[in-house]
Amino acid sequence: MKAQEVSEDAMGRRVSCDGERGTVRYVGPVLPTAGVWLGVEWDDPERGKHEGSHEGVRYFTCRHLTGGSFVRPKKASFGVDYVTALKQRYEVELQEVIGEDLKISSKTVMMVGFEDRLSVARSLDLSGNLLSSWEVLAAITEQLESLRELQLRSDHTRHHVLHCAPMWQQLEELYLADNHITELLRPECVLQTLQVLDLSSNHITALFPALKTLFLDDNNISEWRVVNELEKLPSLLHLSCRRNPLLQREKNLETARQIIIARLSRLELLDMRQVLSDERRGAELDYCKMFGLDWLKAGGHSDPEKNHPNTEFMSEHPRFLALLQKYGAPDEGELKEQKPFALKNQLLTITFVCPEDSERKPIEKKLPGSMIVQKVKGLLHRLLKLPGVELKLSYTCSKMSGREIEIDNDLKPLEFYSVEDGDRILVRWS
Repeated sequence: MKAQEVSEDAMGRRVSCDGERGTVRYVGPVLPTAGVWLGVEWDDPERGKHEGSHEGVRYFTCRHLTGGSFVRPKKASFGVDYVTALKQRYEVELQEVIGEDLKISSKTVMMVGFEDRLSVARSLDLSGNLLSSWEVLAAITEQLESLRELQLRSDHTRHHVLHCAPMWQQLEELYLADNHITELLRPECVLQTLQVLDLSSNHITALFPALKTLFLDDNNISEWRVVNELEKLPSLLHLSCRRNPLLQREKNLETARQIIIARLSRLELLDMRQVLSDERRGAELDYCKMFGLDWLKAGGHSDPEKNHPNTEFMSEHPRFLALLQKYGAPDEGELKEQKPFALKNQLLTITFVCPEDSERKPIEKKLPGSMIVQKVKGLLHRLLKLPGVELKLSYTCSKMSGREIEIDNDLKPLEFYSVEDGDRILVRWS
């Protein structure tokens, strides 16, 4: 496009300049210089020099402070039409392209019935093009009745995909990587045949940015990855996901609750029960211990400079590094090895000791880890014959020699405090 041909129609159009691509945000003079300039917002913000201003005057705006610059029209390419592109690629004369036959090297390609062949095309790659609007995309794709695969990688037009989708009744694969997409809308009665959707390298921050309450009761959720995805809902505060296979597989509902709380940083209400700050802290600490060995095996390390767990672990536990930053890495002696569920694995051998009454002998009992502290105290009242007194409990374990951990919430199970087989619970009263 020549300088004298540039008009307001250039606004919003895609351009290429020295291998970089961008969108025209301004057409006109830039004082004190003469002539027409294009104000371009570049796809790569490092390509620009400013945010659309020159000598204190703003001509356009950009998403990034260094995303824009001014270029002369003669340096910008607005792309070419189909015939010109074909001519440039195969180095043939214009009359050969529009004629009946097209010669490429020594072979002749028949152009007869080209429009008919379009209707049976199954794949279309428009990646990296300079299309400027979804209307153009629609005009192209509406001719392809049998389209199964559409590639729009690095397109950066942020097409209104859902506006075009009704024309893609049989589309199975859609590739939209690197398109500056920031949010997804629910597809109603479109894209129902889609099997592959590529949204890599976009800027999606949330699927439902305002969603605060989500009910997932009585579904078929069986993978923790589903719970991980809920962390991407920035406003989610209330969640209910009762009676799902995932929770039933965990056997202990309190343990499952702790894992959900640890994986979702903003929850205030889970399954109609409030998540208090103490419960969150305990759940997150226990989560670090529960999966700490897996973290170490995956390449984790207590030294931040050496802490590089593999992609598989981070996919399973996306919040783990944030929790380590919050609480610090757990001591290796605190880490738990995950055991398969069995009744014998759920019974803990606990020794009760009264450190302030040397005449009382230690008492050994086998208790389930799910037993709440209140019931443990009731048992001790009977065993020690101390009715009516207030008991204070803490525990020690061989893995953390010299360290005494307080058990201060009567409504929590023993496993909430990471009490393990062979630990000693210290009993005091006043």
